[in-house]
Amino acid sequence: MQAFTVHKGLVAPMDRENVDTDAIIPKQFLKSIARSGFGPNLFDAWRYLDPGEPGQDPASRKPNPDFVLNQPRYQPGPSGSPGASILLARSNFGCGSSREHAPWALEQYGFRALIAPSFADIFFNNCFKNGLLPIQLPESQVARLFDEVFAFPGYALTIDLPRQVVIKPDGTELPFEVQPFRKYCLVNGFDDIGLTLRHADKIKAFEAERLARMPWLAHTLVG
Repeated sequence: MQAFTVHKGLVAPMDRENVDTDAIIPKQFLKSIARSGFGPNLFDAWRYLDPGEPGQDPASRKPNPDFVLNQPRYQPGPSGSPGASILLARSNFGCGSSREHAPWALEQYGFRALIAPSFADIFFNNCFKNGLLPIQLPESQVARLFDEVFAFPGYALTIDLPRQVVIKPDGTELPFEVQPFRKYCLVNGFDDIGLTLRHADKIKAFEAERLARMPWLAHTLVG
């Protein structure tokens, strides 16, 4: 999992409340458990005017010009400048089913952080497990950020996770809370497997000692 320390990125506004996980990644794309390839179908029903199916070439489809992520100001520039990597959202983002594909799709599209007044609990937890930083700010601060994003093309924020602040272009700092263990995992790039592998030497030693005491475990039964 990619570590998260300090990130500066272009902000895209998702000006809708109660965005559910079926909108984030529709059900027809949940057939794969490979944890890859979901970015092109993020917000699929909103990004495209025609229905999409797994494996379909995005270049063959009709983008919805009115959808926020299809607007040029939030996409990568011709000179190689990156597109939006911070998603600004309204309350109860990520509600609905508990599909882990939702944070996979957001991360694979290119988002590193989400900012909203509130998130659905399971989605909130899944974000941390997949390298996304969900930040909860007071509704008044989020509303002000929406106004500024709409008013200023190229609006970018800096997120300093070690210091737990969102830094606006004028230098104003907005503090946010994050549980210490979740912060530790993100700063160090540890998902659940990474946390376990910290103890790889102890695990190997335990397995070797157990095998020495119970050597029959080395034999495979043939059915």
